Amino acid sequence: MEIRNSEAIETAAIETRPYADLYTWAVDLTASPANHCVAYYARREGSGLVLTAFIAKDAEGTIEVMSSRVGQDDRLMSITAERPAFHIFEREMHEQFGLDFAGHPWLKPLRYTHDRADKASIYDYPFFEIESEEFHKVGVGPIHAGIIEPGHFRFICEGEKIHHLEIQLGWQHRGVEGLMLSKRKPLQRAILAESIAGDSAVAHSVAFAQAYEALCGYAASAILEYDRTIALEQERIAIHTGDLGAICTDIAYQLGNAVFGRLRTPMINYFQKWCGSRFAKGLIRPFRTNFPFTESLAQEWLATAEKYEPDFREMAEQMFDLPSVLSRIERTGIVTTETAERIGLVGMAAKASGVSRDVRASHPTMNYRELKVAPVVLNSGDVYARARVRYEEVLQSLTLIRTLIANRPAAQTEEGTSPSLRPGRTAIALTEGWRGMVCHVLQTGAEGELTTFKAYDPSVHNWLGLALAVRGNGISDFPICNKSFDLSYCGHDL
Repeated sequence: MEIRNSEAIETAAIETRPYADLYTWAVDLTASPANHCVAYYARREGSGLVLTAFIAKDAEGTIEVMSSRVGQDDRLMSITAERPAFHIFEREMHEQFGLDFAGHPWLKPLRYTHDRADKASIYDYPFFEIESEEFHKVGVGPIHAGIIEPGHFRFICEGEKIHHLEIQLGWQHRGVEGLMLSKRKPLQRAILAESIAGDSAVAHSVAFAQAYEALCGYAASAILEYDRTIALEQERIAIHTGDLGAICTDIAYQLGNAVFGRLRTPMINYFQKWCGSRFAKGLIRPFRTNFPFTESLAQEWLATAEKYEPDFREMAEQMFDLPSVLSRIERTGIVTTETAERIGLVGMAAKASGVSRDVRASHPTMNYRELKVAPVVLNSGDVYARARVRYEEVLQSLTLIRTLIANRPAAQTEEGTSPSLRPGRTAIALTEGWRGMVCHVLQTGAEGELTTFKAYDPSVHNWLGLALAVRGNGISDFPICNKSFDLSYCGHDL
């Protein structure tokens, strides 16, 4: 069964096959790097479980979906053994339902959730061990020196050289997916969606709105899609700019930190002028917007960008030309193209490693259908590449917003009421946030009630990339490797 981005289908139309068929389908389909799993989860049905997998076919712009009914105690062949990118999905199902995936190379929970019954404490997490007098362990977190969410990094080192890094999250597992089902009003659900990852409020809000509207049979107007497209690109500019400053901080390049920090301010403050929140909380809502992108806002954005861009270009060109900067970021934290494909990297981290994964190009919705975004793809896979992708994407986003402002559609009056969810439907929505692909899957039951909500932040796909990137590097290089990915703890702990 095929579905397109931000469309809904009858749940009953999803083909349900024996697990052996789902296994073969998934392994065969993902043999091509252009096809990758975007969602794979289990839900209870009767005395058993229903497994549902969505595999995006980037070349065709479609998403294939298949389900399988299994027993709680069934021993299932692990897809991860053949396709390592599936490890996150199988580990989560093992965590939540105790499913046993035979042949999984490292079957343990993705994180410990708040309601685990068989473990008294998150501190019982089974870390990987290497027995050797030459190695020593370095633990960082879960409590950090700055204002940051809790997470633990366990290094195994030989002197200063990192041999292995294991990242363990789960201290702030908030139960967002369960809360989404318990709420009844679209506004309550929209507020939850925008809170999944605070630095990606627009990306998650747009994904949720598109999936929710699809379940209601609602087609967003051209002007509503226009506003959402601009918001996504503005979020990309603001966060990428701040991240370039943060990378400069970790290599003690104070000029870069100061200038990029200054430049981030007007871009993130623009959201406050637009909707009253610097992180765009409240801007995106299903069916309507309370803060339309007006002509005066457009002119103010153009004036802000005119002041921003020359300084941004000058600072970035100096940064990427300075030997002391390049000595820290070139050939540091490398993820090869082969590794990126195998472990399923998405978004910015994937593109820096030569893997062209950008939902705006492969599964376009909204104004991206006409904009024809060409993904920024580099091949070195190091900190330099991940920083450079940010720079190039900021320039690209500036161009995209200017193009949109020059081609504003006519204003339309939105409906005053919220349509109802249609029964027995499944919808999936993908958006390309600044960090990468955001995925929301929603399903309704026989009475039109929301029965399934699955959200995937790009961080879930990319944490393993950070763990592999630091191997062979000095432990002092971990901060810049970490910042070059800039992954979300809370986006992992849903």
